[in-house]
Amino acid sequence: MLRLPRKTRFALEAVVDIAYNARPEPVQSKEITRRQGIPQRYLEQVMQHLVRAGILKGVRGPRGGYTLARERRRISVGEVVRTIESMEQEPDEEAASSSSELGEKVLNPMFAEIQETVMSRLDAVTLEELCGKALALGVEKIDAPKADFTI
Repeated sequence: MLRLPRKTRFALEAVVDIAYNARPEPVQSKEITRRQGIPQRYLEQVMQHLVRAGILKGVRGPRGGYTLARERRRISVGEVVRTIESMEQEPDEEAASSSSELGEKVLNPMFAEIQETVMSRLDAVTLEELCGKALALGVEKIDAPKADFTI
């Protein structure tokens, strides 16, 4: 089974949480931490990176938090994965590749092809689709706070 790095999974869960629980006011990071169990130290670092990449918008202030920067049908899972992976890039790309002839000519091209296939599939999945799947599976959705006009 393909395993994504923890930071990438946290980022995907956070972005899908924001897309799924979209409402007029921003989603606060403490709400995401509570619902998804993502450690706050990871979350803030990842969220700022997603804001810089134009996937999320950060809103400051006491009722601040995060919203999607674009419609959820225009954000792919592949875009989120690439953004987070760019945080983790090795400074020396050659350190990650094999120095043997077998590795260079056989294994590295195979892994590159597999990577390209996986990313192509992730690019085809949008946040809209994941939100639809969550709704169909009955994942609990938070409701916007209801106005209370009692005196």
